[in-house]
Amino acid sequence: MSGFRLDNKVALVTGGASGIGQAIALCFAEHGAVIRIVDLNAEAAQKTAERITQSGGNTTAHQCDVTDAAQTKAVFKEILGLSRVDILINSAGISHVGRLENTGDEDFERVFRVNVLGTHHAMREIVPAMVAQDSGVIVNLASIAASAGLEDRYAYSMSKGAVLSMTYSVARDYLRQNIRCNAISPARVHTPFVDGFVKKNFPGKEAEAFAKLSASQPIGRMAQPSEVATLALYLCSDEASFITGTDYPLDGGFFNLHG
Repeated sequence: MSGFRLDNKVALVTGGASGIGQAIALCFAEHGAVIRIVDLNAEAAQKTAERITQSGGNTTAHQCDVTDAAQTKAVFKEILGLSRVDILINSAGISHVGRLENTGDEDFERVFRVNVLGTHHAMREIVPAMVAQDSGVIVNLASIAASAGLEDRYAYSMSKGAVLSMTYSVARDYLRQNIRCNAISPARVHTPFVDGFVKKNFPGKEAEAFAKLSASQPIGRMAQPSEVATLALYLCSDEASFITGTDYPLDGGFFNLHG
């Protein structure tokens, strides 16, 4: 892809050490961005940073628990001390399998802390800097679960619904400061989480379970993290300068064609 360049842009990616976040970090680096990887797993963040560096990219890795307001404030202050931040990708998140009656308060609150408070903390620390520089782009990873009923995803759906509403609110509130804020809502993406889920819940029947999960998307397969990254790349590029306050389903036809 020759277009959608991010030269001279700095992108901060939470959850950038694995899965979708890692794919976005690698993709953005390939397209000229300086990458700030933020992740709870310091070792994995450093390994991803090394991959970028070995490919000629420019990056730094930062360990941070985005559920911790004070820690997020300190780490993001350190990052802003290195350079401006032009792009914020909120990819840090966790899933949870369960419906209302078997989702305990502890699980509900854990999902809320990571997916909702984590996104809130990251935006709260970066948006003032974007206001000061009169520009910025934010992409939040929501989910098709924010808009469609998914079986056994009660707490997860709650959290991604909140992320989507936060996206709309920030887009509206900071429109005049030239800050764009959009969301991507994937259906099932083939990440290490999916492999772990299948291995844990379907021992000895992994291939059958994987095929069934893949078939739940009308297109007949899961998305690849790189496909999410390509959409994020477009949304953060200057070519998408007219787009804000929008949710982009990346769902293989799930929302409109399912069933």
